[in-house]
Amino acid sequence: MYDPCKPRKMKKSILLFSALSCFFAACQQKTSEQKIDSLATSPDTAITATKTCYSYIYKKDTISLSFTKAGNAVAGELLYNLFEKDKNSGTIAGTIQGDTIIADYTFNSEGRSSVRQVAFLRKGDQLLEGYGPVTEKDDKMVFTDLKGLKYMDAITLKEIPCK
Repeated sequence: MYDPCKPRKMKKSILLFSALSCFFAACQQKTSEQKIDSLATSPDTAITATKTCYSYIYKKDTISLSFTKAGNAVAGELLYNLFEKDKNSGTIAGTIQGDTIIADYTFNSEGRSSVRQVAFLRKGDQLLEGYGPVTEKDDKMVFTDLKGLKYMDAITLKEIPCK
């Protein structure tokens, strides 16, 4: 026999289950920087996490980069605010290879999310951004030849105290 209360109970159960699923999923999501922080503080690893910040300011152009380093892994935030260009900001996640940071930069620009590979060469307390030919691979722009990148002194990010 049809019980008109059962559909309501089922709807309530589905809504409750959906709400709890969303809550637990949100609690489990971590940023790439939080993942590195948790790795660095894990009792079974001897890796120490260090946060470093860099900035470039010239006339109306600003670039800022802050990242946490744990072992050879890096994760952080990168912002480009260049005069008469679209502002974009997002996160980086990658590795340090010798004196070079190679990372994926996930950012938003013009209301659209994109991913592109970035490279920074460390020179003392400065970072020089790498430039070179790129190609699209797996929905992101990547350098065609990491060894052939050019690092120009025109835009030099200087190390600054982190806020």
